[in-house]
Amino acid sequence: MQVPAPFEYERATSVEHALALLRQLGPDARILAGGHSLLPMMKLRLATPEYLIDIDGLAEELGYVRETAPPAPEIRIGAMTRHRALLESELLASRVAIFIDAERVIADPVVRNRGTIGGALCQADPAEDLSAVCAAVGARMVIRGLDGDRV
Repeated sequence: MQVPAPFEYERATSVEHALALLRQLGPDARILAGGHSLLPMMKLRLATPEYLIDIDGLAEELGYVRETAPPAPEIRIGAMTRHRALLESELLASRVAIFIDAERVIADPVVRNRGTIGGALCQADPAEDLSAVCAAVGARMVIRGLDGDRV
C-alpha cells in the first residue's frame, strides 16, 4: 500500500491568502489544485512536502476561458481551468481548436474533471500535450509568485 509521508494541510481562501501561506510556510509547502500529478508522487514518496496549500476553492476566481476586448483581443485561460472546461469551450473550439484536439486525448474523464491547466503546465511532464499546444500557439503564461507577477 502506498501512503504519503505526513503533512500539514491549509486551505487558501484567496490568491493573496495562498501567497501569504507560501511566504509563511516556506519552501516545504506545495500548492494543491486538482491533485492528479502531486498526489500520486506523494503516495510514491517522490514528493514529500511538509505542507499542502489547497487552492481548489479558488476555482471560481482562477477558472475561466475568456477573450479580452479589441483592439488587441487575446484568449485568457485561468490556471484553475479544468481540462473538461477547456474541452467544452466554444471560444477555444472556434479560435484555437488545437486545444480541443489535445484535450480529447488527455487521460480519462476523472482526470479531465479534476485536473487543471495550471497543474498540467507546472508539472512540466514532457509528454503533457498542453505544453506542446501552448508552445505551438505562442502562449504566454502569467505567473503570480511571492515576488509579484512575471510573464
